[in-house]
Amino acid sequence: MDQPTIDLPSRLLLNLTPWRNATTWRIAFSGGLDSTVLLHLLANLAKTESLPALRAIHVHHGLQAAADGWPEHCRSICDALGVPLQVVRVQVQSGASLERAAREARYGAFLQATQANELLLTAQHRDDQAETLLFRLLRGAGVRGLSGMPGKRVLGRGHLLRPLLDIPRAELEAYATEHQLSWIEDPSNQDRQFSRNYLRHQVFPVLTERWPQAVATMARSAAHLSEAQGLLDDLAQIDLARARAESDFDWLGVPSLALAPLAVLSAARQRNALSHWLVTLTRLPDSDHWSGWDDLRDAAADARPIWRLAEGELHRTGARIWWLSGGWLRPAPDAGEWRDPSQPLVLPENGVLSFSGQKPGGPLQIRYREGGEFMALQDRGHRDLKRLLNERGVPGFVRGRLPLLYRGGQLLAVANLRGLSGCEREGWHLHWAPLSEDQGLS
Repeated sequence: MDQPTIDLPSRLLLNLTPWRNATTWRIAFSGGLDSTVLLHLLANLAKTESLPALRAIHVHHGLQAAADGWPEHCRSICDALGVPLQVVRVQVQSGASLERAAREARYGAFLQATQANELLLTAQHRDDQAETLLFRLLRGAGVRGLSGMPGKRVLGRGHLLRPLLDIPRAELEAYATEHQLSWIEDPSNQDRQFSRNYLRHQVFPVLTERWPQAVATMARSAAHLSEAQGLLDDLAQIDLARARAESDFDWLGVPSLALAPLAVLSAARQRNALSHWLVTLTRLPDSDHWSGWDDLRDAAADARPIWRLAEGELHRTGARIWWLSGGWLRPAPDAGEWRDPSQPLVLPENGVLSFSGQKPGGPLQIRYREGGEFMALQDRGHRDLKRLLNERGVPGFVRGRLPLLYRGGQLLAVANLRGLSGCEREGWHLHWAPLSEDQGLS
C-alpha cells in the first residue's frame, strides 16, 4: 500500500523540528518565488505552531535599476504577513565573476545579521542543488564541491539552514499558484551569459526531456557525495589531530600545524587534511595550484618557503606551517616612545604591550628589528639578537613584529621571549598581546 503523501507545510516543519529551540528564524527574502513561498509557509505555520520569532532580511545589491523597487515590494509582503523586515544595502565588489561577488556580499550581510542561537533560512530547492552539482562538475570540482550545497552549516554565531533542499521547484510553483502569491521576476535570471542561467534554461530542459528524473537523481548523487565528504572530513580530523601538537608560540594566536605528521601521509591524505584545515581560512586552490604545497613541504630545512593563497599565505618555519592573513602580512608601523609605562601601550597594527612587576625607569622606546642588534645578558655578555632568536626558534614571520624595548640606545628586553623579556633582578617583564583581527574567514 502506498504511503500517504506529506504536504509541503508538514515537510517543512519536519525539516525544521531540530531547530525549534532557536530564538529567531530569519528568512533570507529576495522577493522571488522561492523565498516568497518559504516566507508564506512559515508565516502560516506560526498561526498554529509555537515557532521561534520570525524575521526577514532583504539584501539590496543595487546592480540593476529594476531592483530599486524590490525593497518596497518585500516590505509590503512582510507587512501583510506580520513579519518584521530588515533591508540591508551592500556594495558589490567588481571582479571577474559578478555572480560570485554578489553572493559574497549577500552572505556577508547574512553573517552580520545572524546572532547567537539564531537560524538563517534560505530557500534553495532540489532543482538548485542539481544545477549546483552540474555547474561544479563542469568546473572540475572534487568531492567537496560535488556534494553540493549543505543542508545546514555554521554561520557566524548562528546557523544557516536550507529547509527546502529536498523539495522540487514545481511544488513551490504549485503552492504559489494555489495561494495566489505575488513575487518578483528578476530580469537577470533570463540572461544566458550567466552560467547558472544557461544551465537552467538551455541544458536542463534537454536533460529532463530525455531523462525526466534527472534533477532528482542528480540531487541524490549530491547527497551521496556529501556523505563521502563526511567520511573524508573524519579522516582529516584523525590526521590533523597528530599535526596539532602544541608549539612554544601558540600565544601568537596564529593557526599552525606541525609539518612532520603531515609529510609522512600519502599525497592524497595530505591534500585532504590541508583542505579541511584551510577551508575556514581561505578559498581552496584548484588542483593545478597544489604544487605550491609540494614546494613548501619539500623546501630545504633552512629555507623560508611561502604558499600564497586567495585570502592569505602559508609559511613554513620552525618545522611548522603557519597561516598568515590580514595584519600579519603588513609591516608594523613604527611604535616610538612609551610615555607612560604604567599604562598598556597600543601598538599601531601590532597588538598591545604591558609590564608586569616594577616598571623600569627612564625614557623608554619601542622599536622593531632592523638587523645588527645586540643585547647585554647577565653572565653572557653582549649577544647578537639574531642568534638569540635562533636559539629560541622564533618563527621568521614574527621577527620583524616582535617589540623591542630600548632605553637610550640600549636594548633592554624582547617581549614574551624566555630569558629576554625582562630583568629578574629588578623584577619586571615585558608582555605582548599580538593583534588578533583578520585571522582568516568565518
